[in-house]
Amino acid sequence: MFTADFSSREQWVAGRSWAYPNGGPTNPGDDKLDHLTADPEYSRAGVFRATRMPQGTWKTGLLTTEGSADGFMVRSGDILETRVRLPREQGAWPAIWTWLDGGNEIDVFEYHPDNPDLLELSNHVNGGRRYYRDRAIRPGAWVDFEIHLGARSVVWHINGAPAFEDRTGVGGNWRAHLIVNLSVCAGRYHPPPDPATTEMSYEVSRLRVYRP
Repeated sequence: MFTADFSSREQWVAGRSWAYPNGGPTNPGDDKLDHLTADPEYSRAGVFRATRMPQGTWKTGLLTTEGSADGFMVRSGDILETRVRLPREQGAWPAIWTWLDGGNEIDVFEYHPDNPDLLELSNHVNGGRRYYRDRAIRPGAWVDFEIHLGARSVVWHINGAPAFEDRTGVGGNWRAHLIVNLSVCAGRYHPPPDPATTEMSYEVSRLRVYRP
């Protein structure tokens, strides 16, 4: 149904999202040091980068299907699969998630290197979260995800193994845009970047959506 081409201006919009106040570029209320940029060097090659700015915020890469020419949305019943390389730097906050009209959020994953073996898997639509730990999860590791966005249950598989079934689902009429980004923690919930760190990144080598 959908194969991500991050270089495509028809599929993806860079550097803005209504998941951020006023569409961005900053979101300090969510404990983020982000200053979103549309610079293709920060997202369009599938490597999502962040670099420190003199004023203390970080120029960060974000892509979303929201507002794009294609306007793709995932729907109830879809299967999303992706392969990512986790970041190494403290303060990095990578995520793949969904958003529409102030909500409809499913977090395919969130990761913080200060919890090196832990992935956050969340259904904010009808409730459900798991902190998934595994020795294969570590800074710099490649991780494969497969998520079944079921009406009655969202099911995560990680590296081919069952990881979480929330048993709440998204409902039959759910739909949402995709967001792929790298945020930077401000320090309220997770440590901010080390003062000596000036850049960080994570990679998404594949993202596909199937509609059975």
